[in-house]
Amino acid sequence: MKKAALHNLGCKVNAYETEAMQQMLEEAGYEIVPFSEAADVYVINTCSVTNIADRKSRQMLHRAKKRNPSAVVVAAGCYAQTKTAEALSDPAVDIVLGNNKKKELVDCINDFLCQRQPLEAVGDINAGQQEFEELHLKQNAGHTRVFLKVQDGCSQFCSYCIIPYARGRVRSRKPEQVLEEGKRLAAQGYKEVVLTGIHLSSYGTDCGETLLHLIQEVHQIEGIWRIRLGSLEPKIITEEFVRALSKLPKLCPHFHLSLQSGCDDTLRRMNRHYTTAEYEEGCRLLRSYFDRPAITTDVIVGFPGETEEEFAQTKAFLEKIHFYEMHVFKYSKREGTRAASMPEQVEETVKAQRSNELIALGRRMSEEFRSLYRGTEQEVLFEETETICQKNYCVGYTREYIRTAKQTDEELTNRLYRGVIGSAITNDLYEMQ
Repeated sequence: MKKAALHNLGCKVNAYETEAMQQMLEEAGYEIVPFSEAADVYVINTCSVTNIADRKSRQMLHRAKKRNPSAVVVAAGCYAQTKTAEALSDPAVDIVLGNNKKKELVDCINDFLCQRQPLEAVGDINAGQQEFEELHLKQNAGHTRVFLKVQDGCSQFCSYCIIPYARGRVRSRKPEQVLEEGKRLAAQGYKEVVLTGIHLSSYGTDCGETLLHLIQEVHQIEGIWRIRLGSLEPKIITEEFVRALSKLPKLCPHFHLSLQSGCDDTLRRMNRHYTTAEYEEGCRLLRSYFDRPAITTDVIVGFPGETEEEFAQTKAFLEKIHFYEMHVFKYSKREGTRAASMPEQVEETVKAQRSNELIALGRRMSEEFRSLYRGTEQEVLFEETETICQKNYCVGYTREYIRTAKQTDEELTNRLYRGVIGSAITNDLYEMQ
């Protein structure tokens, strides 16, 4: 039996697609082995969100070819889409598979094995009206939680972002396809689904549907106990939207609301489509309809032109909103974007200093948020067992995504359990009594 190994780089959408490609290979008769082992086929689902991501993609492609020089090495995904010529000229790469072409993986491998010539399967993802590429996930590598891709592409064109060029314009998955896969995964025993996409808030704008209606439909799937949402844009957080969500008991009060900067001048240069006042109102709405919801975000520091005053505004805004978690990124020039040629590029040392400040702030706010739940009864969906300090624990998450552990020899994986949140075992892990 031939062996195949896969490696994923990048976002949750990529992770979903990597699992779907793994299942395609399994159905074609391949044995799936760890990426660290010798294989006949290596598939690297690449990322291109930054220049660093491009470099990591190339490194993994070279690592695969070095591991087995006679193996078929496939560069799939965003780097393959945006740097097609570069990937094709790389001696480590045999097949270049763009976005919206991943379902052709097995056919491309078979064609390459017949011809033994570099093979390109990359379409113009921005030409005309593209269809959503149906990649069906029949099962998931996890135990309890599964990502369910419902949307692809982005039409926002933030000045720092290459994704619209790598993923194309907004494409929404048909609701019936989403529901069919959701029911199939529920039948497999998965209790929690995470609706995800490249720009989830745009779901339905190309076909007359809405994200809210899709969530309501998924909520009716028997066997699904919890629904989480991927990253949302502030503009979607209206009173009507939040009120409707608050009436869905399966919907977890855990919202990742993309920010990027707490300074309006910086947001304009980024070509973000909201103000800090609009963002703050969205957070107010979420907190008025949900009891202590977990609100998380992304922040970019050192964007071109970001002064000390603008950074101070961002830091003060972050403290004012008081997030559960923040993902802090240092701005990285991305060839092909408007921001790469903007004047007043910020020095790397300044970016590092600002990043460190916000990471420290994020840790403090995260600890403060989690501490609010100490002594309260919460529902946890346990996901796995771990040995911590030589004791056996079941580890899972509350509805607000607070990582929680219960010491027990009982098998609680994939079960809901209610208990009182106690003291911290580690910085980000609380014990359930």
